[in-house]
Amino acid sequence: MLGRVSEHLRSNLSHQQFDQVSISFYLFPDDWDQQIPGPPGTPMLYPDVARRNGERKSFSVIKRAMDITGSAMLLAALSPVFTMLALAIKLTSKGPVFFRQERVGQYGKPFVLLKFRSMYMDSDAAAHKNYVRQLIAGEAERHPANGNGEGLYKLAGDTRITRVGSLLRRTSMDELPQLINVLRGDMSLVGPRPPIDYEVDEYDAWHLRRLLEAKPGLTGLWQVSGRSRVSFDEMVRLDLRYARICTPWLDLKILLQTPKAVIAGDGAV
Repeated sequence: MLGRVSEHLRSNLSHQQFDQVSISFYLFPDDWDQQIPGPPGTPMLYPDVARRNGERKSFSVIKRAMDITGSAMLLAALSPVFTMLALAIKLTSKGPVFFRQERVGQYGKPFVLLKFRSMYMDSDAAAHKNYVRQLIAGEAERHPANGNGEGLYKLAGDTRITRVGSLLRRTSMDELPQLINVLRGDMSLVGPRPPIDYEVDEYDAWHLRRLLEAKPGLTGLWQVSGRSRVSFDEMVRLDLRYARICTPWLDLKILLQTPKAVIAGDGAV
């Protein structure tokens, strides 16, 4: 296509005019192949996102200040909890205390996410990959949990999880090390959950916008609005809604609602 356009322009323009022409070719949706270096998001294809981000520069500064202050204070306050959880993990199963996994951040930029290890070492991810494919395609079934008839969109009977890991996941304490990711700037206190690369491979074009419109977060509108009780498409809609209406006050409201959701175990397993 570029060749034909260039040939047509060359036959109708002078050499001087043609030399001033610059042609770019973009394919929508973008190629989000994580093997390709650099962010896949092409700003030209998402002018509304670029415009909104430009209009919210002051909010971005406030949000980053909240992230640094909040994550630093929580890391200091929770240091005894970190020590106890590290001992429990180390004494009950072989392997490191922290689980490190590459995730996809804003604009497709990869980063290493930290969690307390809740699974046995060298666990096979095949079952999770298959479940993710079903979930995103809308083919996953809800599984009963905690006696609630609504059920959860979660991988049932996951034998990869340790006994301590099961407790960590039910209480969401396995997520606490992500405060370090927030302090580093990989994540925010509030935002969409960062996906794994094989999740992004299954996304529809409109799902990708959750990776463009907001930095991934430790908690978010999804976590306090149903969590695993809502479908994947509903989760994405909540993420996009947050990105459109986010303010410092909304972030503060979500942060204050998060402990209640965690204690209630709403949507956790």
